[in-house]
Amino acid sequence: MKQEELAERLHSRSQAGVQQKLKRNLQQKFECVFEGIAETGNPKTLLNQIYTELYITEGGATEVNQDHEVRQIETASRKPHRPPTTITCEDIFKTPPDRDQPIRTVLTKGVAGIGKTVLTQKFSLDWAEDKANQDIHFIFPFTFRELNVLKQKKFSLVELVHQFFTETKEAGIWIFEDFQVTFILDGLDECRPPLDFNNTQILTDVTESTSVDVLLMNLIRGNLLPSAHLWITTRPAAANQIPAQWVDMVTEVRGFTDPQKEEYFSKRFTDEEQTNTIISHIKRSRSVHIMCHIPVFCWITATVLEDVLKTTDRRPLPKTLTEMYIHFLVVQAKVKNIKYDGGSDTDPPWSPETRKMIESLGKLAFEQLKKGNLIFYESDLTECGIDISSASVYSGVFTQVFIEERGLYQDKRFCFIHLSVQEFLAALHVHQTFTNTGVNLLSEEQTTSQRSGSAQTQFYQTAVDQALQSPNGHLDLFLRFLLGLSLPTNHSLLQGLLTQTGSSSETNQEISKYIKKKISENVSAERSINLFHCLNELKDQTLVEEIQNKLSSGHLDTDKLSPAQWSALVFILLSSDKDLDVFDLKKYSTSEEVLQKLLPVVKASNKAVLSGCNLSDRSCEGLSSVLRSQSSSLRHVDLSNNDLKDSGVKILSDGLKSPGCRLETLRSGLSGCLITEEGCSSLVSALKSNPSHLRLLDVSYNHPGDSGQELSALLEDPHWTLDTLRSGLS
Repeated sequence: MKQEELAERLHSRSQAGVQQKLKRNLQQKFECVFEGIAETGNPKTLLNQIYTELYITEGGATEVNQDHEVRQIETASRKPHRPPTTITCEDIFKTPPDRDQPIRTVLTKGVAGIGKTVLTQKFSLDWAEDKANQDIHFIFPFTFRELNVLKQKKFSLVELVHQFFTETKEAGIWIFEDFQVTFILDGLDECRPPLDFNNTQILTDVTESTSVDVLLMNLIRGNLLPSAHLWITTRPAAANQIPAQWVDMVTEVRGFTDPQKEEYFSKRFTDEEQTNTIISHIKRSRSVHIMCHIPVFCWITATVLEDVLKTTDRRPLPKTLTEMYIHFLVVQAKVKNIKYDGGSDTDPPWSPETRKMIESLGKLAFEQLKKGNLIFYESDLTECGIDISSASVYSGVFTQVFIEERGLYQDKRFCFIHLSVQEFLAALHVHQTFTNTGVNLLSEEQTTSQRSGSAQTQFYQTAVDQALQSPNGHLDLFLRFLLGLSLPTNHSLLQGLLTQTGSSSETNQEISKYIKKKISENVSAERSINLFHCLNELKDQTLVEEIQNKLSSGHLDTDKLSPAQWSALVFILLSSDKDLDVFDLKKYSTSEEVLQKLLPVVKASNKAVLSGCNLSDRSCEGLSSVLRSQSSSLRHVDLSNNDLKDSGVKILSDGLKSPGCRLETLRSGLSGCLITEEGCSSLVSALKSNPSHLRLLDVSYNHPGDSGQELSALLEDPHWTLDTLRSGLS
């Protein structure tokens, strides 16, 4: 036998042996998951048993979405009429039919708790169990939390792989170019400090040592192992750390669709009657139903409702987010009481030690929320006055609230199980501090001269003002929790933890009045929607019910609606569980003023029928902003028989040429809109800038001149998707 052939066979055997060992280790690592956090002695749950396929969509950009993630969830929960291209976990690297080049790097975005990590674990487990992607020789899953610890050390790429996956080192594998390798880099948003692609050395040798961040950037750029696949996951706010040219495909985890929510609860509970009770209750509570897009929130909801349903006194099921999280905290306190303190299920849950733990965790939650941190290190805890030994005790006791993790070098990292839990505990801390000491932790940069009423009312007004001033809605959920905690009924649930009885009914009425005043002050749609959710937490439905009654009776007179009532109408239309398929302006009023007020509904609709509505170029600025928005669902517009003129078409063209524009048809779109050659020239320029979406354009009954010929030429160009142009009788 030739020496080369013998060497190749030995190499092949070595590869098969190490591959099987790696598969066994990954299977052992990922086959079991713990909803919430692993507790010693808890029964293990098989990932394959509880895994519910997530809603993953192709498309999107690496640009930052700085909105609070709850805002992003609410946007995602508005069902698009025609869903975007969906992808299954096992096909994440499969080349779509409309692409020629194979996919090397996939960037998957998703809000905290949406299921990105479980998705990568399922991908690895399916490979390890020989179920999928057997063309891959090795999968190497890393997390940025683990890699953060190595930032001060130097490795070559081969040494880094050997460090985490010792079976490759034991087999003596130093060359990976001959293998199909997949690297998973989970949690880019947790990378400290962030990757800086503008200032990094070029590295092409997999055996050359350097810092871990330089290794990662060269791996992502394709300078190291260009044949490898990379799967990177991140929260949306960190997506732009990686320049777009190094990403072949962007996907987004949208969480659970409505049928997937039901599937999750059906798998979670074996009792069919209990499952049906829980599902019907969630559907009745809009804010809870929206949050159940997040798998972690489904788990929190299941934990709470299971506990409430098994009690003998048949307490009412929690309807608001505040009630849900209060119950969740009570459940965790009861677990601690029974498991660690030797108590019984009927004992009060709030021992002095438990109260101290909650106070410390609340302070940490608030201080880190102000800084925008989800992951905390020992130094962060020390700054909040929590010593490290106490933190370990907290994470050992409140394992489903506060987590301690250890990396390769036994470093300690801490986080709350989900951002919303951190925001709830932060609100609880601010609320407790005020009720116990009178200190308003939110008032450092606030003046109170323009506020009236009691100190309590001023306290909540300060919170509303600060949330409205937050540019990205980062205090939206915090505000909902803080206002919900003001209700006496919620205080009774926390009896023993909170010493006060809650706000008076007069104070709650004053807060509601103040929120309604803010709603009427022409705030943005996102802020207005959050303020309505705040009213829901305060159990004040009067404004919404008023408009719902008008809608159901068919007596909605838009000429007589106040600004607050207009906001209520937008909130109702956006919160409806019906698909926002067609928005027809004539149902409300044929005026530009009404269109401006209802633009958020236009943005969430699949089609906008605006023909013959007395619109002029004044309406085009708002419509152009809708077209530019990445989160817009609008795909079809009919603007025929409005006096838009060339000036209006120019403004619309700015929206059409935006990279975020996904409009497919201007059906009868611009016919009879008094457009001349100048306006058509703007359209030509816009379509050349963004050629990939508009399929049908109607500019008939106008005067396009020579620009009409240019539009016709676009039909023949294979780079443009435009396949139908109507320009007759001009």
